[in-house]
Amino acid sequence: MKFPGRRKIKHYFPVNTHNRFDMESSVFGQANTYICGIDQNLVDITARVNDSVLWDFGLDKGASQWIDNDQANRLYCFLNEQQLIEDQFAGGTIGNTLHNYSVLADDRSIQFGVMSKNIQVGDYAYRYLCNTSSKVDLTWLQPVDGPIGRCFALITADGERTFGISPGFMNQLSPEFIDETIIAESSGLALSAYTLANPDLPIYHAMIKAAQLAKKHDIPVILTLGTRGLVNAIKQPLIEFLNEYVTIAAMNEEEAEALTGEPDPLSSSEHMLQWVDMVLLTAGAEGLYLSGYTEKALARETDNPIRSGAISDFNRYEFSRPLLRAHCEEPLKVYSHISPYLGGPKNIKNTNGAGDGALAALIHDMAANYYHRQVLPTSSKHNKPWVTYSSFAQVCKYANRVSFEVLAQSSPRLSRALPEREMSLEDSYWDQ
Repeated sequence: MKFPGRRKIKHYFPVNTHNRFDMESSVFGQANTYICGIDQNLVDITARVNDSVLWDFGLDKGASQWIDNDQANRLYCFLNEQQLIEDQFAGGTIGNTLHNYSVLADDRSIQFGVMSKNIQVGDYAYRYLCNTSSKVDLTWLQPVDGPIGRCFALITADGERTFGISPGFMNQLSPEFIDETIIAESSGLALSAYTLANPDLPIYHAMIKAAQLAKKHDIPVILTLGTRGLVNAIKQPLIEFLNEYVTIAAMNEEEAEALTGEPDPLSSSEHMLQWVDMVLLTAGAEGLYLSGYTEKALARETDNPIRSGAISDFNRYEFSRPLLRAHCEEPLKVYSHISPYLGGPKNIKNTNGAGDGALAALIHDMAANYYHRQVLPTSSKHNKPWVTYSSFAQVCKYANRVSFEVLAQSSPRLSRALPEREMSLEDSYWDQ
């Protein structure tokens, strides 16, 4: 387990007269900190084609449309034979998050989902495995006799993108493949609202089972909201699920507005806190917000300039650490915001995955806290059952930095962890 951000060793294993740490007799390095998650496993396939290809396969130019397995198979074979495929890359919001977590933390994660039983070298399922960190444990994937999901992005000479989405068997995950022990021993369960869309699909019931098991064993549940259209389509069931099971909700400003009716990120975050304990909200060029609860008597005031928006002095207590609302005797709402790191990358080709990167950073900080509590339970860091190892402000900085890295590489999945030392990053960025 690597600790998040740039930290000196004294920060994460403090030793004093009341807290002796014996390296030889401890379980240092053996704490079980993995996270787990459920995803609709799919591969993004990019190809450059002529308009005639779109006509031949019945695709409306510039649109996003569903295609059946037969149509997807014929399209994939054609693109392969004509050597038109530019890239085949693993996708899925939870798959991205688990991968990024394992890269950042150098720690294990476990993914539930489906995978094609028969895989050929070079095909889409093979590419999915190749693009996933070896730290992501795929042992519990359910084998299926057919394709996983495929999303074709067909780019014509004028730069227009046409999308053809084939779900394949990605929604056929059976509840039988959700292992209670795996969830009970994890430090967090990551889910996506996409799997709530259709109660008739097996993956819906697998997700509900996983959420129920997480609640039974007091495991934090993290939910990403998907898209504005999805939120509008399942708004009431989504609110009920948030209220019943979810600890942390992650979304962008459009999804937050669709759910709460509040166009302002701070207002929508405050609205969300009636259902969940923490909210991670990415707001594009505006940066990102992290909101939650802390104990009023233990709140720490910020050293940063006090800021106001829809909520006056909203960042006053951003140096506090998050608690579950149920663990607070006198809950205090806390908000923190950060603008894009270094103003954001100069050239952004694709914003896909920036939110997944930010969420992976937050989960990493949560898992680091769980790890530290397992290894050194008598530390003063654990005088309360804090949700994260770091303060709201520090987690914001870390999430912001990871989000930048994802945007800068134009890929939703990190190819490497953050540099240990960065010439462009002042120590003060992490030290506060």
